Amino acid sequence: MDYVMRQILIRLARDEKGQDLVEYALIVAAVGLALITTVNQLSTAIVSLYSSITQGLTSIGASGQ
Repeated sequence: MDYVMRQILIRLARDEKGQDLVEYALIVAAVGLALITTVNQLSTAIVSLYSSITQGLTSIGASGQ
């Protein structure tokens, strides 16, 4: 019985099927984090650009009157 249990443990230690799943999960997590950071920075830049455009249009409208 001890020999059978030892063989099962050795086989489980050599099995690398689960390793691929962990590697893919880490890659997906890294890509997700990069996307969240990029979208956050882009949204800040877009809000700043929109504010600049509206201020420019407001000043054009005020000087035209």
